[in-house]
Amino acid sequence: MTKLVVPVVLAGGQGTRLWPMSRSARPKQFLDLVGEGSLFQQTLKRAQNKQYSAPIILTNADYRFIVAEQAQEIGVTPKAIMLEPLARNTALAIAVAALAAVADDEEAVLHVLASDHAIDASEEYYQAVATAAQAAADARLVAFGIEPTRPETGYGYIAVGAPIGEGVNVIDRFIEKPDLSRAQTLLEQGGNVWNSGMFMLSARTYLDECERLAPDTFAAARDAIEQAIRDLDFVRLDEAAFEAAPNISVDYAIFEKTNRAAVLPVRFPWSDLGSWDAVWKAHQPDADGNVAVGDALFSNVRNSMVVSDGAHVVVDGVDDIAVIASTDAIYVGRLSAAQGVGSIVKTLKADEATRGLTEIHKTAYRPWGGYTSVLSGERFQVKRLFVKPGKKLSLQKHHHRSEHWVVVQGTGEVTVDGKVQILSENESIYLPLGCTHRLANPGKIVLELIEVQTGSYLGEDDIIRIEDEFGRK
Repeated sequence: MTKLVVPVVLAGGQGTRLWPMSRSARPKQFLDLVGEGSLFQQTLKRAQNKQYSAPIILTNADYRFIVAEQAQEIGVTPKAIMLEPLARNTALAIAVAALAAVADDEEAVLHVLASDHAIDASEEYYQAVATAAQAAADARLVAFGIEPTRPETGYGYIAVGAPIGEGVNVIDRFIEKPDLSRAQTLLEQGGNVWNSGMFMLSARTYLDECERLAPDTFAAARDAIEQAIRDLDFVRLDEAAFEAAPNISVDYAIFEKTNRAAVLPVRFPWSDLGSWDAVWKAHQPDADGNVAVGDALFSNVRNSMVVSDGAHVVVDGVDDIAVIASTDAIYVGRLSAAQGVGSIVKTLKADEATRGLTEIHKTAYRPWGGYTSVLSGERFQVKRLFVKPGKKLSLQKHHHRSEHWVVVQGTGEVTVDGKVQILSENESIYLPLGCTHRLANPGKIVLELIEVQTGSYLGEDDIIRIEDEFGRK
């Protein structure tokens, strides 16, 4: 097959099973967990092979600048970045991408990729892509099934039926995530593969089946595209259309009902990294079975993992332990029981005092750079701001706080009530309450400064944006 495959990268998930590193404001697909770059960047790199055209990316509107920045960092120019106003699962997302693809090419073939999986992009992987693409061009909707290597309770399974073409088989049935005993039976029986969540399909075939089997989803996708608006380099899908759409996966909406479904059993290394023990398995452990991501020391420890964002973690005299240390929260638990993190996150979310720990990190990222909370108290807050070269914050003012800026590194261009001045290292400026101000980095290195806020209210919603190059209000 010579036609280029359109990669469709789904990057809108807000999963927190890898808490405390993964949080709703910066979930796991944008984190560096295994290999070089974030999982999202690794997904884009796999789709730079000669078999592929430019990617279509679907993501949550809140992640638009992370997506654009991480794509730019690795030199990838997407065909489109489509912004989902609400989470509505994979059936709708794929339908939206298919509609966008057929607008350019009625015979487009899509490779649907989760952005948070770890995959070995070997020759075997790309051969599987070619095989699946040929089947999709022949009007098959192809699911990639991973040959299991162990009894796994964290994945759904597909029962493989009779062969129907080169490398592909009928799907006998989908099997929900089993308990350990059932998983062992499925492994021993053979003929069952893990459901990877990757699909290859003709855009037109998928749309025809979606209109026939899930008409509400098809109508919502059509309306979301027709009412979409262009916003900078993004396509904002219509919110009302998304609200009207069923929240349903492509497995339930299409694959379990269609007579065009097929499965391609494959053997290349794959993991959905759905828990910390899965991250451990994706690394090469030392002789004692230990994995360290960040600074760690193991003493008389076996089959354990440390992930640390800054702190030097020492673990002594234990086995089967996961220590995940972010800057403001630490998880310690049995590595083999790490799939229970999701229920812990639900408990944290339910308590107003700890809800924020599931939503944002101490370091918050913005299209211009970001900031880290250093210290806060009654009527004051200290932050470290970093501004990327050539970027600038919005022209803004505050009703309830004043600010002091001290430049630590780089050069800052500061506008206060229309007056512009340049600040260098060790220079500072006072921004009185109510003044109109803006910070920019005209230099070639990152601008870093310390911001001290004082006032009666210090919330992020006390920002009145007058002008913003990123289209924020």
